[in-house]
Amino acid sequence: MAQALLEGTKLRLVFQTGMDDEGNPILNAKTLSNVKKEASVDQLYQAAHAISGLCNGRLNKVERNDSSEILA
Repeated sequence: MAQALLEGTKLRLVFQTGMDDEGNPILNAKTLSNVKKEASVDQLYQAAHAISGLCNGRLNKVERNDSSEILA
């Protein structure tokens, strides 16, 4: 049976920095690598909001991106 081995976690913050001529939001993203794999959803949410206070734009979305190696 195959197994998945969690290799790394990244935190992606998406900011709305304005609106284009057609009224669509302009989004910019920042990705933070080397996030602790053991971090809980609440911890990541709190960190994202703390970091967003130091950035331009309104925080639009927070994503957690995990990468895993599939072992046979």
